[in-house]
Amino acid sequence: MSAMAIDHPGLDSSWQLRLVLRHPAARRVRGVVPTPAARAAHGGELRLTRRGRRVVAALASVVAIGMGIAGGQAVAAGPTQALEVVSYTVQPGDTLWHVAADVALPGEDVRDVIVELQNLNALPRAELTAGQRLVLPAHR
Repeated sequence: MSAMAIDHPGLDSSWQLRLVLRHPAARRVRGVVPTPAARAAHGGELRLTRRGRRVVAALASVVAIGMGIAGGQAVAAGPTQALEVVSYTVQPGDTLWHVAADVALPGEDVRDVIVELQNLNALPRAELTAGQRLVLPAHR
């Protein structure tokens, strides 16, 4: 262990900054590139300082707390009761608009019913083919 006292020219002589070097690696001169032999002897392993370990621990705890908060708010969304459905076979000339208009309640927007039917039947588009089987809500 070695100690070095540094006097600051702007301060009185009683003020001293003491720097204690505890590890041989701390005595390295900045700007000097180690030789390949020195790198091989070092082993290439990553060493964290005390401050680095604290930063890693703080980041890990922030991530863990964030996951706990986000995970604690996860709630399954879905209908509270089972949806009764009836089966319908598409006839030639049927469109999803016509089917939705037939099952829509009075005053209900047909576009909303089309979206509901697409979600219920996992339809990527609003196109239907004759003979296709659809599931329609029974409550309509």
